[in-house]
Amino acid sequence: MARSALFRTKSVEQSMKDTDDPETRLNRNLGALDLIVFGVGVIVGAGIFVLTGQAAATTAGPAIAISFLVAALACGLAALCYAEFASTVPVAGSAYTFSYATFGELIAWTIGWDLVLEFTVGSAALASGFSSYWNNLVEGTFLELPAQLSTAAGTGVVDIPAIVISLLVMWVLIVGIKFSSRINQVVVAIKVAVVLLVIIAGIRYIDAQNWSPFVPPSEPPAPGEGGWLKTPLVQSLLGLDPAVYGVAGIFTGAAIVFFAFIGFDVVATTAEETHNPQRNVPIGIFGSLAIVTVLYMAVSLVITGMQNFHDIDPEDGAPLATAFDAVGVGWMGDVISVGACIGLVVVVMILMLGQTRVAFAMARDGLLPRWLAQTHGKHHTPHRITFVTGIAVAAISGFVDLSTLADLVNIGTLFAFVLVSVGVVILRRTRPDLDRGFRVPGATAVAVVAVIACVYLMLNLVGETWVRFLIWMALGFVVYFAYGRRHSRVGRAATEAAAEGVESRST
Repeated sequence: MARSALFRTKSVEQSMKDTDDPETRLNRNLGALDLIVFGVGVIVGAGIFVLTGQAAATTAGPAIAISFLVAALACGLAALCYAEFASTVPVAGSAYTFSYATFGELIAWTIGWDLVLEFTVGSAALASGFSSYWNNLVEGTFLELPAQLSTAAGTGVVDIPAIVISLLVMWVLIVGIKFSSRINQVVVAIKVAVVLLVIIAGIRYIDAQNWSPFVPPSEPPAPGEGGWLKTPLVQSLLGLDPAVYGVAGIFTGAAIVFFAFIGFDVVATTAEETHNPQRNVPIGIFGSLAIVTVLYMAVSLVITGMQNFHDIDPEDGAPLATAFDAVGVGWMGDVISVGACIGLVVVVMILMLGQTRVAFAMARDGLLPRWLAQTHGKHHTPHRITFVTGIAVAAISGFVDLSTLADLVNIGTLFAFVLVSVGVVILRRTRPDLDRGFRVPGATAVAVVAVIACVYLMLNLVGETWVRFLIWMALGFVVYFAYGRRHSRVGRAATEAAAEGVESRST
């Protein structure tokens, strides 16, 4: 009985019925364009402005362009599965909701806990990133703050810009998702224009010699960078000598830059707030993924063509600006900084949006306190969970020095992709009667290849990332067994039904 309770599922019909609850109902305000913009908005951020240079310098060299393509292909396979799920179960919660309908409550909680943590920490990290760019932009002006008030690193005490932007984003999301979508459209247009300017302006400074060899020969890592905690897990498991660059470096680079492609997962979390989700969610997922793949590959070719990958500082938080400085075009550095600053605001907003929708779905199911799922009387947004999220992100970004937690986000997202890919096949067999607005062609084959690709990318993440991931999951199990399992609405409904059955038989 205990084991079956852990794997009790929530029917698709019940998930759909919950969307009509007046206290937890969300407005359907988003169209296909809104979803594409949301996807592009969250993807075009840290990946282009930071990770491109870091991954090129440390793992793949010019072949980082291929790494982006590999990551995009893995995402594309998972995106097919996401699109079918989201068009079949157009409910807030993304992978959490999908897992609840197929694998059962324990797995759903596990992935929901994982997504909540990733979105929250990711938002905080990017708020800190915004602060860094902001401080560079206002340096020497009346807006400049003392170091003690502008960063939590080193001698700093509190990061006020990060706190302010976190709270501002929280307010925008509470006011309404359509309002935030309009802001997003304007900001994404500016951000994409900056990226296109980088590509166009950088082409004339490309030196083809910097691309030779395009796939640098494999070599041992720098001294002090070894050890299984700092080595891709696949190398430790197979007993391979630690190495960087080469063909293995391409896949390690893909595992690192995978962080740049998590936008379509956020698109899936907004299915409950979308007009005609069966049509618009797949368009939003594939449209945003296609656009950013082209942009990422183009930017990576430009930066490695302008500057030899050996000359790129892996610790540089603004490698694109530095590449233009290296060829004497300093003004582009300022333009890029403005674009990055604006872009990171949008990424913080969309990651926080994803976090609130996943936690909202979990609270509505009783796995988190249900009062968190109540929506605003006027704006019909989940204002309580948005407020809690905003305060948490502000606190983390304001008082903790977070350079990047991209690897932790990557491993959790890849884990979610594995579950969704398998879940599509399971739901096809258990509920063939459901109306599917989008169907994955060759679903079983696509799911198998998606799982293999995602697991392989996970194995290319370093050992310490796996340790952190397992620790977070262990904490999640504690929370579930201490609270979620006892307050689950699905569990309570099953208990009440069993009690009624016993009573009817006794009479």
